[in-house]
Amino acid sequence: MPDERKAESSDAPADRRPAGELEASVLAALWAADAPLTPGAVQLALGDGLARTTVTTILTRLHAKGTVTRAREGRGYAYAPAQDAPGLTARRMHAELDKDDDRDTVLARFVSDLTPEDEQLLRALLDNGPA
Repeated sequence: MPDERKAESSDAPADRRPAGELEASVLAALWAADAPLTPGAVQLALGDGLARTTVTTILTRLHAKGTVTRAREGRGYAYAPAQDAPGLTARRMHAELDKDDDRDTVLARFVSDLTPEDEQLLRALLDNGPA
């Protein structure tokens, strides 16, 4: 009997989603929407059987990170993305850069790993600003 329990419990983690996948799915639903969404509306948009409480928890965590904004709607909140996808990526890059005291070395290594096309794009952006 103990062997059967071990087999059952070892199957549970395989059903879990990779870290960040739920947050990415929720953000995708918010980016696709024309207006802020309540947790219930996000749940419907995802359509994959998540509990509303799970969606609410994810939205609350995203709000705490500053990734989404929220406004009162009835007794709850409606959520909207704080930035578009490229803006969020740029914010994450800045956050990573801010974690290291040696910005010169971090940036030098980042640039040294760029493809020639990305290096050319970065040079153009630095010379001329965003398009």
